[in-house]
Amino acid sequence: MPHDLRVLILGGTTEARRLADALAAEAPHAHVTTSLAGRVSNPATPLAGNVRVGGFGGPDALAGWLRAHRIDVLVDATHPFAATISAHAAQAAAASGTDHFALRRPGWPADPRDRRHPARSLADAAARLPVLGGRRVFLTTGRQGLAAFAGPELDGLHFLVRTVEPPEPPLPRSTHILLDRGPYTLEGERRLLLEHRVDVLVTKDSGGRATAAKLAAARELGLPVVMVERPPAPQGVPEVPDVRAALARLGLSREACPDAADTCP
Repeated sequence: MPHDLRVLILGGTTEARRLADALAAEAPHAHVTTSLAGRVSNPATPLAGNVRVGGFGGPDALAGWLRAHRIDVLVDATHPFAATISAHAAQAAAASGTDHFALRRPGWPADPRDRRHPARSLADAAARLPVLGGRRVFLTTGRQGLAAFAGPELDGLHFLVRTVEPPEPPLPRSTHILLDRGPYTLEGERRLLLEHRVDVLVTKDSGGRATAAKLAAARELGLPVVMVERPPAPQGVPEVPDVRAALARLGLSREACPDAADTCP
């Protein structure tokens, strides 16, 4: 890797923070900037490199930023459901001639013991709830898109909604808001499901270990899980599954990120 390599990481995920910190450790002369959308009031930020907060104003503006800052590589390490910014990143990279790849963690693998019900969207997930028969729903799809569950056809259901930031209306008629941030433990998730007498879990296929314990707890308790599938990724964009592979893609040896390193998955 050239010492003067300039990297822009579109962040907001654990993987983005780990990649920035790993680059600082393994390529200290590289110029690394992590960009955060600014939707969370107190975001977790990388320990190393520059951080910018706020959107770019669309793909054309992002392409201009890439040119102005002489970025060599754009790494899309946003949330797997951040479809708009991923599309903008692909367009901006193509327009500016910037090397570009996505660091996207794999989705959660299904277990034969799961009672998983795939859904194409939040609206599809909401439509499946009356059929499943449960009346107490644990909703972990984030604070955006809750309007999909606010229709009168779901007024008979009670929702436990867990988000990092307070959600904005419209919300389901019967809602209990739980503000919390992972990582979560199996014991804690099991206790939460039992205390709130949850019948159904609704979540997105975000992947990652920080929030996977809810799936294991639901499996233990035999609860159905409505899993919202990921939106299609931009075509033609190379993907890597973890920080180790991202470092290799950037020209660093995989051995530079040993299994025991804190900055690796």
